[in-house]
Amino acid sequence: MALERTNLEEGAWVDIARGWLSGHATLFDHFAQRAPWRTEERVMYDSKVEVPRLVATLGPEDDVPPIVEAMRRALERKYETSFSRTSLAYYRDGHDSVAWHGDYIARKMESALVATVSLGSPRNFLLRKTGGGPSIAFPLGHGDLVVMGGSCQRTYQHAIPKVARAAARIALMYRPVWKEP
Repeated sequence: MALERTNLEEGAWVDIARGWLSGHATLFDHFAQRAPWRTEERVMYDSKVEVPRLVATLGPEDDVPPIVEAMRRALERKYETSFSRTSLAYYRDGHDSVAWHGDYIARKMESALVATVSLGSPRNFLLRKTGGGPSIAFPLGHGDLVVMGGSCQRTYQHAIPKVARAAARIALMYRPVWKEP
């Protein structure tokens, strides 16, 4: 796997492997049609709003192609950790997004790993220092892999912003099971 590492400040880093998964369109089609998609709501200010994307958590009972497990095992070998949680986010068009954030438990940890494989069309994956400031854009799609590591979840935030036009993208995410520190 040809990785490009970007070292950030305060012990954070991001690895990117372009085109890491060949045949990503087949896996995209599989999940678009068969994943256990659900909507979620979040409280923003004083009201509940629908999260602007679909989400799914994959379990042993779900129809998951063997390549998903093969990728997990390859990532576990490379990063010497257990990626035991697998989830999906479906960005159906440019109106779907995720706001600036760090993963809830991981942002309380000294270091954490999150690996994401981008299926479908490219979207900009943005990173910025926690608290704001200029962002770094990484266009991801077509089977690209991004791994956030070190202090990245704590010292940086990431987002997929809304855009005027975009074709569909699915983020396939691998995470360890984290315990509250």
